[in-house]
Amino acid sequence: MCLFCDLKSAAVKENELSYFIYDKFPQAKGHSLIIPKRHIETVFEMTDKEWVSAARMIDAAKREIEKTHTPQGYNIVANCGAAAGQQIMHAHIHLIPRY
Repeated sequence: MCLFCDLKSAAVKENELSYFIYDKFPQAKGHSLIIPKRHIETVFEMTDKEWVSAARMIDAAKREIEKTHTPQGYNIVANCGAAAGQQIMHAHIHLIPRY
């Protein structure tokens, strides 16, 4: 089974089509993953509704991060395919605070 499909119950926040969790191997404090609930391999397969849902989760994750941290900036990253560094073949977006 897919790791991200199994982690839905560990969501920090969720909406109808996506959820976010904190990365288990963070590049920075607050590093979050925004994950569509539907099992798809890359973000290129996301529907328009899933993109809107993910954007809302990015905003929710940013608000959660800012409750306990004060980043000066963020990276929003989606690795698509093994050649791009994707390690878990379920679409996800990294929100990485920068200090």
